Amino acid sequence: MGRTVVVGDIHGCYDELQDLLGRVGLGAGDRLVCVGDLVVKGEKSREVLDLFMADPRFSSVAGNHDRAVLRGLRGGSGLKASQERCVRELGDDAPRYADFLGALPLLIDLGTHVVVHAGLRPGVPLGEQEPDDLLELRTLGPDRASREGVPWYEVYDGPQTVLFGHWPASPPRRGPRALGLDTGCVYGYQLTAYVLEEDKIVSVPARRAYSPPQGRAA
Repeated sequence: MGRTVVVGDIHGCYDELQDLLGRVGLGAGDRLVCVGDLVVKGEKSREVLDLFMADPRFSSVAGNHDRAVLRGLRGGSGLKASQERCVRELGDDAPRYADFLGALPLLIDLGTHVVVHAGLRPGVPLGEQEPDDLLELRTLGPDRASREGVPWYEVYDGPQTVLFGHWPASPPRRGPRALGLDTGCVYGYQLTAYVLEEDKIVSVPARRAYSPPQGRAA
């Protein structure tokens, strides 16, 4: 049996992903799962998507930026500037990338652990979680996307351990049954993975900052 390696938000940081794969020593029998936001803000979203589409060991849940780019590839509007740039980067092969992004699930159940992009609402069964919470939840107040308030992961107590991204912080955010893996690579910090079978966190430094930080990343 191989290992399961769960990696934080990549955001088009393809070179750092390659550095991390080398540090982890990803083997032929291993699998890699991303917490979403494969694309946007970094310089190599196309390369990241091509790798995930070509290698059967790789999978990902959908992130909010992945969903926005999908909307743009399908002709939608209302995107942020960084998302528009990514749509233009992918536009010459839009149907292929849209098919891939459109097929990304909102969660991946690993048994003892579950992978989502943003978070889970405490006390709500896994099958009844709202899609917007899975994509955007930070705190438990009236605005799920707010950075002010009680973080969901401080209250959530299982039954599974949640591996999530979306809300960058270095060192990683932790709760009783939750571990945040977005350590702000695209903002110049680290790209981080968690190896389930070894209960081990592995990080590599960003080669540079590709985007100005939003909220607390360190």
